Parts: sequence; structure tokens; C-alpha cells
Amino acid sequence: MSTVEQILHKAATGVRIDTEECITLFESDQVEKIGNVANQIMLKWHPEPITTFVVGRNINYTNVCDVYCRFCAFYRSPNSDEGYVLPDETIFQKIQETLDVDGTEILMQGGTNPNLPFSYYTNLLREIKKRFDITMHSFSPAEIMKMVEVSGLPLEQVVRELHEAGLDSLPGGGAEILDDRTRRKISRLKGSWRDWMDVMQTAHRIGMHTTGTMVIGFGESMEERALHLQRIRDAQDECLSHGYKTPGFLAFIPWTFQPDNTNMKAEKVSPEEYLKTLAISRIMLDNVANFQSSWVTMGPEVGKTTLSYGCNDFGSTMIEENVVSAAGTTHKVNIESILRLIREAGKIPAQRNTKYEILRVYDDASATVNKDFIMQN
Repeated sequence: MSTVEQILHKAATGVRIDTEECITLFESDQVEKIGNVANQIMLKWHPEPITTFVVGRNINYTNVCDVYCRFCAFYRSPNSDEGYVLPDETIFQKIQETLDVDGTEILMQGGTNPNLPFSYYTNLLREIKKRFDITMHSFSPAEIMKMVEVSGLPLEQVVRELHEAGLDSLPGGGAEILDDRTRRKISRLKGSWRDWMDVMQTAHRIGMHTTGTMVIGFGESMEERALHLQRIRDAQDECLSHGYKTPGFLAFIPWTFQPDNTNMKAEKVSPEEYLKTLAISRIMLDNVANFQSSWVTMGPEVGKTTLSYGCNDFGSTMIEENVVSAAGTTHKVNIESILRLIREAGKIPAQRNTKYEILRVYDDASATVNKDFIMQN
């Protein structure tokens, strides 16, 4: 049995792998074998043949940003004539349009706009919650840290006030690679990996769940990828061991850097490398329940393949997505296409909410679904 096979056997039997073993998997070309074990692990978490998705909208409320990430084609500098902040009424209209198609989640993200006071965010959240019954899964850690900077308030107070105003959970955007060598190279002003993690762990302490992400293709080493996963796993261990009123990182989403139209040139990551990274993430992160497909960057067909490489979730319908599309990658998928792709992968599609509670199963006569399981999950 080869070293890779030994590591995969260890993982398949429920034994945690370490960082060095994770690096060995990243250096391996045995993509299908790694994917097979990731699928086995996914089935231990989710034995029913169900793949979930959420109907949500990504509202980019501002494109003004003072971080100047080399890999971002979306942002505009604070003094740019092309910078914008959406009027509140426009945001309300977008939310109503989301509810009109049975959407349940708003992923509101923008740049780190130094011209917006902290009260902008709390007032906006309160006004949204007055008008709409919808989950606000919004603001990346970099945006939160900008709110800390402009307000002068401690991080925990900022997160608590956002939560009290109506912020339900935090998305994992801006993680990129959780190692400062790569972060300094691609986004010198965005903050350290520890800044990102401090925001997430603060949210966990006060009872909010979050998602974790990783972006590959920046020229990072395999060691840095493995260290990224180790740091997510360690933080999740800490959250679960302290008994916080949250599952911590409720999901993990790896995706690939899209170099088109950016100031950073790189070769696009191949679908095989993405699928291998996804599978290794499922194997390494043995304490995170849900893994999302990244069809927005990889396309619907690769998205379908992810469902046999560790993913149990197809992510969001993404009614609107401006950041990735600004880099020349646009994969719009409507609900009917999502249902078709999930079924073609041999799964039963189900709409969920942000907490991964199933709202509706699109049943298929060719498969049997345990209705008790659905009600409990």
C-alpha cells in the first residue's frame, strides 16, 4: 500500500490526518482515489441521497474599497468616479425581488469603504429587518475590520451590535489563503490571517455561525494550503469544545482564483486541481458538516462533479453576482438548471435555508428519501 493509500485508508476509517499527510495528498496526482474517500466521508455526514441549495442573492452594496487587492477586478478606489454606494431603496427592492422568488438569504458584501460610518451598517440592518423576514448572511471579516477601524470600537462590540441590529451569520469571504506570506503578496493591506480568524471566532463566541472559504491559484505552496485547512480545523475544534451556541463553521467552500481583468496574472486552476482540493478539504476538515460546490467559478458541469467529491450542497442560486463576473467568469444558473444538474448527478435536490434546514424536497420517484431524516435535518 502506497503512502497516499495509507493516508486515505486512515481517513476512510475515521482517523484524523495531520498537516504533513495533508501535504502529501496535495502533492499526489491520485485525484479519483482522493475523491472517492471524500465521497465516503460525505456520506457518513449525509447518508441520504439529497443535495441541498439555497435561493439567495448577492447584493454588492458598495464597490468602494481601500484595500486594493491585486486579484480583484470589482473594486474602485475611494476617490474614483466609478465608485458607488447603493441607495437603501435599491437594496430594499433587491431583497423584495429575492423574496418574490422564494429566496431566503441575502449575502450582502462590498468593499472596505472608509467613507461609511459604522452606523450605516447597523441602521441599514435594522431597516431591512423592519421590512423583511429574510436571513442576513452578510459582511466579510475584512468589512468587519473596517467597521472596527472607522468606529474605534472593540471587535466584539462591533460584532455584537451588528448581530443585535439584524446580522444573522457571517460569510467566509476574504480568507483567500490563511498564511501571511501569500496574503502579503496578493493583498498587503487586507490584514493578517489572524485578523480574519479573530472575526470568525468572535462571531462564534457570541452565538453566530459562519462559513469558511479557501481560494487557490495565487502561487501558494501545498504547505500553505494544508496550513489553511489546519487553522480552520483548529478553530472549529475550539468552538465545539467550548460549547458555544453555534456550530461554528457550518460550511466550507473552496474555489479558484479568476485572473482575467485583474492586476495579477496567473494560470487558471484546472478542474482536476479544484476537485482534488475540494476532496482533500472534506478529508482534512473532519469537524465541518457541509461543503459547497463552487459552480460560480468552475461552471455547472464541474459543479455537478463535485457532488461525488465531497460536496453535499450546490450553494446559492446567486441571483446577482458582480465580484466574480467582473473577473470575466459568469456562470448564471437558475433553479430549474440546479434541479436538473443535481438529478443528473444521481441526487435528490432540496431547498434549504442558511442554517442547512431543509425547506422543500424536490422528490424523485427513482430514489427513496427518509422523511424523518428530512424533518430532523
